[in-house]
Amino acid sequence: MRTTLSTALALCALLIIAGPATATPTQAPAPVAEKAALNLNAATLDQLETLPGIGRKVAERILEYRAKSGGFKKIEELMNVKGIGEKSFLKLKPLVTVARSDKASGG
Repeated sequence: MRTTLSTALALCALLIIAGPATATPTQAPAPVAEKAALNLNAATLDQLETLPGIGRKVAERILEYRAKSGGFKKIEELMNVKGIGEKSFLKLKPLVTVARSDKASGG
């Protein structure tokens, strides 16, 4: 009985000590390549439609707003477009950017 108990204890100790050394480390999946943020001042109608929650009509309104206002100065202006509220904007915020378009460069 003693030998069985000591063998079991020795085996447990061996597993505890050797466990981490022999365990295969779990690797996180390779990160998915993130898309570059979409420039609101250069995006096409088709590109805007790829954004979550943006359909043809809202994409057209974004282009209309951009034309009337002379381009977006900050991404928060997206909420001035009919059909984009705060909730929608928060989903879009990490996916869009505002950079000067070629027309906006002053020389």
